[in-house]
Amino acid sequence: MTSAPDDQRPDLPALRDAISSGDPVRAMPALTQLRFCSDEEAVPLLVLGTAQKPFLVRSLSCSGLGYKRTEQGWQVLSRLLVDDEDSNVRAEAANALASYGVERSWPLLRSAFEADDAWLVRCSILSALAEQPEIDLNWLLDLATLAIKDGDGTVRVSGAEILGRVVRDGADQPLGDQARALLQPLQQDVDHRVVASALNGLQVS
Repeated sequence: MTSAPDDQRPDLPALRDAISSGDPVRAMPALTQLRFCSDEEAVPLLVLGTAQKPFLVRSLSCSGLGYKRTEQGWQVLSRLLVDDEDSNVRAEAANALASYGVERSWPLLRSAFEADDAWLVRCSILSALAEQPEIDLNWLLDLATLAIKDGDGTVRVSGAEILGRVVRDGADQPLGDQARALLQPLQQDVDHRVVASALNGLQVS
């Protein structure tokens, strides 16, 4: 945990005042100062930030809750992932939830991916989970199968990239063959980026 020398310790009442103002010019620098606070000090103020009107303040607050992890933060992020009106905030909530561990976050993120059709949210979920080295390849195959059916090319690209990883990491397993079979039709995708990702994935030996 990062901490500041005593003479540089943040003034918590001043930070609370700045964050609760809802003014991004005041609130966002205050939120960044919370990295010098303990989790117990920072999380209530980050939660306060998630209740402010400007989406930039809510988004940065969600990001902070991915570093300052407590049960209160988890509960708030879980709600924002589903309920926030702004896709930027939902995407940051997804990233932050993944930092609590793939075993715990998987059910929430899998459900959100299926329910939320915003490309930014879906790409954030794909990226956050694909970065987890310990994730079950079956889970990645499941998620990628959904992603390659998306109407947005960027989401399909991410899905194709994940299939390529499953082909590589699951080469000696049946799911490696399943991933390869899903990549084959993507060579005819209307988006050239998807085609390129599919070809890359199929070239894995």
